[in-house]
Amino acid sequence: MKKTALIAAALFCPQLLHADFRLTSVTAGDFKDTIQTIPARPKNTSQKESKDWTIMVFMNGKSNIEPFALNDINRFETVGSGEKVNIVAELGRSKGLENDTAADGDWAGVRRYLIIRDTDKEHITSPVLMDLGNPDMGDYKEAVSFVKWAKANYPAKHYMLFIWDHGWGWIDPKKPGENLLEENKSISHDFVSGNYIKTTDMGKIFKEAGRVDLYASMACFMQMAEVAYELKDGADIIVGAEEVVQLPSFNFEDFFTLMLANPEVSAAQAGVHLVDTFKEMYSRPEYSDMLEKTKYGTQLSAVRADKLAVFAQKAGNWARLAIQVDDAAAYRKAKTEVLRFEVGDEITDPDKQISFYADLSHFVDLVNANLDTARPGAAELKAAGKDLNEYIAGELVLKNVYLGRDRTGKNYANTHGMAIHLPGKPGNLIEYYPTYSRLAFEKASNWSKFIAYLEKIN
Repeated sequence: MKKTALIAAALFCPQLLHADFRLTSVTAGDFKDTIQTIPARPKNTSQKESKDWTIMVFMNGKSNIEPFALNDINRFETVGSGEKVNIVAELGRSKGLENDTAADGDWAGVRRYLIIRDTDKEHITSPVLMDLGNPDMGDYKEAVSFVKWAKANYPAKHYMLFIWDHGWGWIDPKKPGENLLEENKSISHDFVSGNYIKTTDMGKIFKEAGRVDLYASMACFMQMAEVAYELKDGADIIVGAEEVVQLPSFNFEDFFTLMLANPEVSAAQAGVHLVDTFKEMYSRPEYSDMLEKTKYGTQLSAVRADKLAVFAQKAGNWARLAIQVDDAAAYRKAKTEVLRFEVGDEITDPDKQISFYADLSHFVDLVNANLDTARPGAAELKAAGKDLNEYIAGELVLKNVYLGRDRTGKNYANTHGMAIHLPGKPGNLIEYYPTYSRLAFEKASNWSKFIAYLEKIN
């Protein structure tokens, strides 16, 4: 990609960062490192004095997006914790990696913060509650440790967890342990350890640390069936993007402001706030112009976790019927026209046809629109497709927002809040290990049979 496009595009996906690209969004400085030694638990905090919400941000900046991690902490501080809402963060950073910055004392390692409001947008002034050394933020157990710590020290009626970093949907690397600058992983990529949190490990965070009311992936490609299903028992509401996450990430300022002003909100209301503030930010002229110039669209959705089991059943039933009907012409057209997400780029996938992540509802709509109704079973398939899409729109997806068009001219109005693995044209965009059979969604839906079937239709 051109450097000008990279600056505006989502930089939370490693394939968009080139070796000659240096970030300048966060100003490096000689700010003196001033760790405050204070107790992890605030004075007089008890279960009886629990706040309404504790918002936890697991912010893995031990990568080539370190400057954006520091910048987002400063954005958090424009609001800070409130009387009834705690905001805590675990921030990791490193030295010597691409886009390294000397800002805020140029320290390396992992620290935990209680986010306090300030007016300094260039320096982090929130108190450092713990300096952890340099634990592996690519190990799900470190996320477990953070969540347990936050719950113990900042008890609340409701909990929210963000995982902030690069994201790659469900895929695992071809050769585990390879350099993260070369390979692509699921989420929370620790470039120092070479590790990452696998999709199949994400649900373990909540099994070991307890449920949260709302979980959000501040990372690319994570709002897909294969990922959400791993999380379904860990949160009431799941927020994420089908597509890459554009800069400047989520609208944390307005979202945190709403949470502090309305701390009594439910998880569903908080999810709507998070999605709505995201759209509002990208609707501003400076960002809408950016989307148009860079030919990037954006999308974010909130889904109800308790609807995922039925969703998997309906998706699996639709796929089984589609294989039986075997309308290759309809499926070929749907494969070509479906809105696919930016797994590659204009060099590796110029027509955006090799990409294997796509919007499920859009694909089903296209199949229904082109189905040969004279084929045996076509009526049943069409009815199943209609039922699946009505369930996604009416039950599964709480709120879906979108803006813009992609670089091929496809409208992001064709996003409906849930992506899935849908193979396109033959091509080798990313080498990944065949771990699909391990996914909980696959076990519930048998979706891999449809993937294998669709790969033969070109």
